[in-house]
Amino acid sequence: MIVKVGLLYSRIRKDEKLLLNELRERGHEVEKVDVRKEVFDISEAPEALADVDVVVDRCLATSRSLYATQFCAAYGIPVVNSHETAEICADKAKNSLALESAGVPTPATKVAFTKESALEAIEEFGYPCVLKPVVGSWGRLMAKIDSRDAAEAILEHKATLGHYEHKVFYIQEFVEKNGRDIRVLATDGEPIAAMVRSSDHWLTNAAKGAETDVFQLDDEAEELVRKASDAVGGGLLGIDLMEDGDDGYTVHEVNHTVEFKALTDAVDGEIDVPARVVDWLEAKAEAGVDDSIEVTV
Repeated sequence: MIVKVGLLYSRIRKDEKLLLNELRERGHEVEKVDVRKEVFDISEAPEALADVDVVVDRCLATSRSLYATQFCAAYGIPVVNSHETAEICADKAKNSLALESAGVPTPATKVAFTKESALEAIEEFGYPCVLKPVVGSWGRLMAKIDSRDAAEAILEHKATLGHYEHKVFYIQEFVEKNGRDIRVLATDGEPIAAMVRSSDHWLTNAAKGAETDVFQLDDEAEELVRKASDAVGGGLLGIDLMEDGDDGYTVHEVNHTVEFKALTDAVDGEIDVPARVVDWLEAKAEAGVDDSIEVTV
């Protein structure tokens, strides 16, 4: 079945090039839609999206992703990932709530709305603990807090920033993960491939320069990937796990506009990651994407 795919983007990175090459090699038609230039009418789909079979959201900016996917849903166009999934994954607090509600092991987390209450939560965790922006990626603006003095300084700094999201203080326990974590790329809970990301720094994001290597998931990890995917509504997801000593794994985040170029390099031809993603997209386009997923948060 030949499908027409609408690709929402704001920059064509290596990830998008890998997808585009695979789609075109299979003979599929692709309509690239630069959301920075497109106009979305509340009653009628843009001409570029009028006859696509499925839309793939690859927007870099969270705000654009959330609005564009909601417009696509309103037009009745199948979109991956769904607006509901994007809304949960884009917000770390909603992400944590969904994982906790689904019984997925996840780091202890507290949210506060003033410097004073945030400091109280930090003191309850003890040092070190982690302060994260409620919206953000690539490890940006994350802080490992080692003392009360550091906590007071960082909280004061965040409180003076203009955006309201900086006044939502998202605080987590610090998990001793032995300098590494695990990124799993999954489609509706089925793992495509996984890699371990290792670094001497406490942040192990590939975007921060962590070394990557292929990782073989065991049964426990695969089950957690399925449960985490279901918790946020499914889709093409990057699910991040940490090895938590004798307690097994903990899932600290699910990502909805997941990058996979580092994973492609890590598996080094053992798994054709873009091909597996396009296999899934073809199945979605043929079956129609279910936009009526109910997610308990």
